[in-house]
Amino acid sequence: MSDVPYVLRSNLLLFQLNFMVKEGLPFIFLPLAAAIVAFALGYLIVAVLLLVLMFFMAYFFRDPKRNVPTADDIVVSAADGKVTRIDEDENGKLVSVFLSPLDVHINRAPIAGKIIELEYVKGKKVPATRNDASFVNERNSITIQGEKMTVKCTQIAGIVARRIVCWSKQGDELALGQKYGLIKFSSRTDLLMPSGVELKVKLGDRVVGGETIIAKLG
Repeated sequence: MSDVPYVLRSNLLLFQLNFMVKEGLPFIFLPLAAAIVAFALGYLIVAVLLLVLMFFMAYFFRDPKRNVPTADDIVVSAADGKVTRIDEDENGKLVSVFLSPLDVHINRAPIAGKIIELEYVKGKKVPATRNDASFVNERNSITIQGEKMTVKCTQIAGIVARRIVCWSKQGDELALGQKYGLIKFSSRTDLLMPSGVELKVKLGDRVVGGETIIAKLG
């Protein structure tokens, strides 16, 4: 019996590392506990609905493995989702990816390099598909300086996103495709790249964080 707590902790750790991020654990245990109580009180339909919610949360916070490219002159997507905006101005080329509640919400480093700047802005929560969301919404930006280019990656909260999570800090070194944060629920991720890159995606494309090549140095 003394081994049971250890076994439970080991299985929980394995589940956490291989299937989902730790930030999702409260969203699993709370509906599970409520479902157990509802079942004990005879509210079977409520218990079933709570279990459905639990499984959706496990799906939402999933952490799938990714096959990260190895080239050193590319920019990979920082998030899963749909390309909803492509723009270019004096600051460089911008690609926005919208994440629906069904997409993986983990953010990954678009290039390998050092975080030279990190800026968090507590803003509004207008729909993440709006262009002005880049300027008015709650957001967290990291600027990564690589060997060949510097890229700014911005996590943007959406209308139902409740929290931006960033596990990295200024001065950290990130590998290409390395996980550095997540946004809880619907959201958006912007990539600002140098003007000299050649874009490899177009509006409406579906992209995969850490795998899809967004741009390449010309």
